Amino acid sequence: MDLPVMPPVKPMLAKSVTRIPPGMQYEAKWDGFRALVFRDGPELELGSRTGKTLTRYFPELVAALLERLPRRCVVDGEIVMAREGRLDFELLSERIHPAASRVRMLAERNPASLVAFDLLALGDDNLTARPLTERRALLEEELGEAGPPLHVAPATRDAELAERWFDQFEGAGLDGVVAKPLNLGYRPNERVMYKIKHGRTADCVVAGYRTHRGGTGVGSLLLGLYDDAGTLQHVGVCAAFTARRRTELIAELEPLRLASVADHPWAAWGEAAAHEQARLPGAPSRWSGTKDLSWVPLRPERVCEVGYDHMEGTRFRHTTQFKRWRPDRTPESCTYAQLAEPVRYDLGAVLGEEG
Repeated sequence: MDLPVMPPVKPMLAKSVTRIPPGMQYEAKWDGFRALVFRDGPELELGSRTGKTLTRYFPELVAALLERLPRRCVVDGEIVMAREGRLDFELLSERIHPAASRVRMLAERNPASLVAFDLLALGDDNLTARPLTERRALLEEELGEAGPPLHVAPATRDAELAERWFDQFEGAGLDGVVAKPLNLGYRPNERVMYKIKHGRTADCVVAGYRTHRGGTGVGSLLLGLYDDAGTLQHVGVCAAFTARRRTELIAELEPLRLASVADHPWAAWGEAAAHEQARLPGAPSRWSGTKDLSWVPLRPERVCEVGYDHMEGTRFRHTTQFKRWRPDRTPESCTYAQLAEPVRYDLGAVLGEEG
């Protein structure tokens, strides 16, 4: 491979803001795997945000991109998968599997797509120093007619339309809006764009914690919500406490600490089969490898309010933010019913597909 922009390249990033800024290009924020695609004739490489290759996990996408991309190019985009007209990150995560046979089976069952939103190189030209407006025009010219599973991300300079997208597209599983300065060159690994994500709060049961990786204090609180059957489901964690707060939490939670997990609603967490029946902490992870997933069980009696952006099925998609304790709430009142349900919006409409 011999391109004007060679792997590995870390993608350009965005910093969080609370409002959509004026005078920029606006795009939906996709919820998938960020991918830089390097294509040089018959060679094609999918590079991840960390620089590691994703190529072996998406054989069907590699074949399709070799048919649809310009012969020599570097494209920035997002690998996504959908189920029932909505982005599905869990479905995408299943691809990160060591067995090639399983990857092939999943590729046939649920093929992935690439949503392209930037062009770093074309032919022998390095485009990274050119403004976004020029790169976007070339992206549309070169990829606009490519067809599925390759899509060009919808973009607009109309801030009012971006506001509508922010509200509507969440129903298709998208994550918010990204704003990009029009004269911006491509700056790898720099937070020079802006992201506006959905923000909500929920009251959750604190049912355990993990010790901080440094060995002292609480690293993360394990959160639960009750389902319609009255079962406490593990829905995620909240973390990012200061060193002082981590130590304080140990003392605060000590009266709730159980001597054994046997009397806890998540007592079966160590059994692989149990994870197929309910959401429990410590589920086998393709990402964490040999990471210690043990946790300290607590009597599920305290409630905290957390901030979150959106749900992925029955769990929080990202780590939540601790807001405050809620002594006025009972654990039994912490159910899924409190969570905001976005209005359904079909992913095909986002991508401009008919039908």
